[in-house]
Amino acid sequence: MAEKQTHTFQTEVSQLLDLMIHSLYSNKEIFLRELVSNASDAVDKLKFKSLSDDTLIEGKEELQIHIDVNKDASTITITDNGIGMTEAEVNKNIGTIANSGTKKFLKSLDEKQAQDTNLIGQFGVGFYSSFIVADKVELITRKAGSKGKKGAKWTSTGKGKYSIESVDCPNFGTTVTLHIKKDEKEFLDDYRLRGIVSKYSDHITVPIMMIKAREDGKDIEYERINKANAFWTQDKRNLKQKDYDEFYKSLTYDFEAPLTQLHNRVEGNLDYTSLLFIPSKAPYDMWEPKRKGGIKLYAKRVFIMEDNEALMPLYLRFVKGVIDTADLPLNVSREILQGNKVVDTIRKASVSRVLKELEKMAKNKPKDYAKFWQEFGMVMKEGVVEDFANKDKIAKLLRFTTNKSENATQTATLECYVKSMQKDQKAIYYITAETYEAAKGSPHLEIFNQKNIEVLLLSDRVDEWMVSNFGEFDGIPLKSIAKGDLEDLDSKEEKKAKEKVAKNFEKVIEKMQKILDAQVKEIKVSSRLSESPSCLVADENEMGGNMERIMKSLGQDVPDTKPILEINPTHPLVKKLKTKIDEDLVKVLFDQAVLSEGGQLKDPAEFVKRMNKLIN
Repeated sequence: MAEKQTHTFQTEVSQLLDLMIHSLYSNKEIFLRELVSNASDAVDKLKFKSLSDDTLIEGKEELQIHIDVNKDASTITITDNGIGMTEAEVNKNIGTIANSGTKKFLKSLDEKQAQDTNLIGQFGVGFYSSFIVADKVELITRKAGSKGKKGAKWTSTGKGKYSIESVDCPNFGTTVTLHIKKDEKEFLDDYRLRGIVSKYSDHITVPIMMIKAREDGKDIEYERINKANAFWTQDKRNLKQKDYDEFYKSLTYDFEAPLTQLHNRVEGNLDYTSLLFIPSKAPYDMWEPKRKGGIKLYAKRVFIMEDNEALMPLYLRFVKGVIDTADLPLNVSREILQGNKVVDTIRKASVSRVLKELEKMAKNKPKDYAKFWQEFGMVMKEGVVEDFANKDKIAKLLRFTTNKSENATQTATLECYVKSMQKDQKAIYYITAETYEAAKGSPHLEIFNQKNIEVLLLSDRVDEWMVSNFGEFDGIPLKSIAKGDLEDLDSKEEKKAKEKVAKNFEKVIEKMQKILDAQVKEIKVSSRLSESPSCLVADENEMGGNMERIMKSLGQDVPDTKPILEINPTHPLVKKLKTKIDEDLVKVLFDQAVLSEGGQLKDPAEFVKRMNKLIN
């Protein structure tokens, strides 16, 4: 037998354990949910792998989870005959955390959320919840199919260190033994544990077994304490909303009920059942590139995989649920599924159902849809670009704020925008900015406010990407008010009057161009401005200032282009230039235009000096 080795926990794990042990939790029972969930996942993995290699189960047909209580020893033991772990895997999975989940969890607890143990399940740090009720935890495990009968034993008191040693282990799978703290004896009660299993784990498809209450003299006998049936296979006519809510919570570890669910049984060319949920709250890792998918795929109730890209497009990555089909061969590999026609067909139908459900929610339950949009609106905008086949459906689900909105809440639809367009309006106008306030206060809006023309105010980071790929809605093109000319807004009389004013400013513009030649491509009299002295405009086919800033913040190379400076001939500062060209004033007009569109000055101190000089 190998010598016992003692290791120190990774720093983050030590911090986590300290919080687990010393913080006061209002929901300590969560530890059992987490350990049962881990055991269930291990059994599911073994079921899948044994489809192509039945030697892994070593002749055992019943894959189960056992919960045993020893009141005399003050222990709770959770045993599964699932996939198990090697010693290296134990060290990797329990001794260290390779992902960012623990960091975010700790940050959440630091933000005075230590009472909220709901976070444990969401952040994938469930094993450590054992230390909420235990002062010592032992884990013995052996990988299914491993040669010999040697396993690994992991032990820790949660005080910064853990030990690993090699031990004899006749059975594959994992056993976790919790040495319960003196003040947590309530969890040594059989009925208390059965209640926790019923509350959180009733729908887990793996049987959870506990010792049956027995009369003296009779042999020990185990009984199943969870339903262990595939909830999604039940007739939805026999299910109540409460049943769906409880299953959703057991599936996702979310403590809030979903906004809605879609339960469908399909028969015909394909035979499958889908139970999909739209959550009421966005997951903490919705923007994580490597986040796990929310849809579990089963083949004849055997877990196959959990992968959003195969089962649901990325812009619907918030959808949770289960899809179970009889049309996949049970020995199929996860890699083959990436291009499987059955999966592709199910995915297409599932996307269609989700979009129809959202459309129905928007029409019949506007308050629920407003809540949905607040949580998932930015993700839905990605669909315009990612899912061209459903672009029109997605476009109708989008919500925006406009220059006519009372506040930053996004409630305006494109359909309503089109209905309220002015008679000769030829485009759906929009402006992008870093914040709603910056968009609302942009000088580019002045002519539109004056003429009572509605403009979409786009300040989500995804908006630039979305509108650059949008094209048109209902046959009407989208146009940025910060790009190109706006001649369509003027009547013939207005155009003639502006041409006359522009001619009077030709010499002024010529001199300004010499001063700002390194900064701007062109200077012209503006059709946009009524109050501000100046603004920056991009050419119709060039990158706007906001997009340029976003690209730079992402470390992307940006083409070296110059903006167009537009000046307002009715503004006192600009009128002043007709009398005398003041270089400081010209540069101030440019700097003001940069600031008004959310840009940064290369030399703020010089700008202040010029402003002080002009004031004096």
